[in-house]
Amino acid sequence: MKEWFAPYAWLGGPDFSRDVLVATDGGAIASVDCGMNPGPATVRLNGILLPGLANVHSHAFHRVIRGRTHESSGDFWQWRTAMYAVSQLLEPDSYRHLATEVFGEMLRAGITSVGEFHYLHHQRDGRPYGEPHAMERALMGAADDAGIRMTLLDTCYLASDVHGAPPVGAQKRFADASADDWSMRVLELESVIKSPTIRLGVAAHSVRATPRAALEAVAETATTLDCPVHVHVSEQRAENDACLAEHGMTPTQLLSASGLLTGATTAIHGTHLTNDDLQILAKAGTGVCFCPTTERELGDGIGPARELRDLGVPLSLGTDSNAVVDLLEEARSLELNDRLRLERRAIHSPVALLHSSTTTGLAALGWGTHEPLGVGSPADFLCVAAGTDSETFEASDGLGAFLFSGPSSVTDVVVGGRYVVKDGLNQNGQSRAGLATAIRGFLR
Repeated sequence: MKEWFAPYAWLGGPDFSRDVLVATDGGAIASVDCGMNPGPATVRLNGILLPGLANVHSHAFHRVIRGRTHESSGDFWQWRTAMYAVSQLLEPDSYRHLATEVFGEMLRAGITSVGEFHYLHHQRDGRPYGEPHAMERALMGAADDAGIRMTLLDTCYLASDVHGAPPVGAQKRFADASADDWSMRVLELESVIKSPTIRLGVAAHSVRATPRAALEAVAETATTLDCPVHVHVSEQRAENDACLAEHGMTPTQLLSASGLLTGATTAIHGTHLTNDDLQILAKAGTGVCFCPTTERELGDGIGPARELRDLGVPLSLGTDSNAVVDLLEEARSLELNDRLRLERRAIHSPVALLHSSTTTGLAALGWGTHEPLGVGSPADFLCVAAGTDSETFEASDGLGAFLFSGPSSVTDVVVGGRYVVKDGLNQNGQSRAGLATAIRGFLR
């Protein structure tokens, strides 16, 4: 049993609670009490205690191209060419090194859990490695090295277009030989996972890269594993148009017809959903993960977050391409994007935005439904300095002031009851300099 004390903490309400004592045991929160005084053995955190931030959608290797795709005008497909080029440079050892530093950056930002949407499975020519789970082991090793909680979302990627054409070029290393081969590999992968802070999930890349029969196979595999299932949905208008032309349905309608939409499913992006799509997602209990900084970086558009929330659809957040690694910025952006789209203010409450950043995301990653810093929840939390970069915020100003006063200074981060960041420094060897070195290794 270990005790942690903070003068302020968010426990789910509209205000911060005062003088909070959290006890952790066996990697989980054992008790939470307010109005307490710290004992001599209590760890004192000088700031605001928050539940760990849950990054529901990430591609770790995309971090390499941050800031390096803006030299000329272009579209999503030109950005994708740069991403494909980096994907061809990665091998298990170099991938582990890079991902460890990327996860270290996330931890410094207070992100304690990540959904790694993983499709870099095989060698460059598409042949499996001698160890068929080499790339998956690399990511699991990276998560353990950094100390982050991870849901590894093993992704089914079988086609280069919505017509089912075979993968080409860089896509070859993303693809298994068939949906059955993908499913067999994933079912075997479950036995490889030994860490208590890593779990398996599955994903269909998209209706473009996962043919209808394969979507059904992903749904069946998710049921067998009783695990989360994620899928890119309607990120681009072109995706909708191609799906309608090929199947006579929107991507959401096709996913529903394939049995892929359930309460364990998270649709990533959902930028260009129809009114019918909204109803389908709500009826299925499917959540939606918005990635606002990536969606604006790629020029995708602004999705219907308010409409989804009104229908009771759980909303979570992700850093996606890792163009920005700041989940509270994703929360601010969700609100500010909707203000631009709907031309009014105060669309999402600060409480709702913090839930999207924490508890809703943790559930989407398969770690259960919990109250913020609730008893029985994973002992994952962060401490934020009482002032922000604006130097005008005080904890007594409330949640809205906290979220919108400016970037937050994360001082300490705990995962599974263990320090992973202390006084702003990673405790497992990662650093800003280490991340820069790892990235430069792919730019020579």
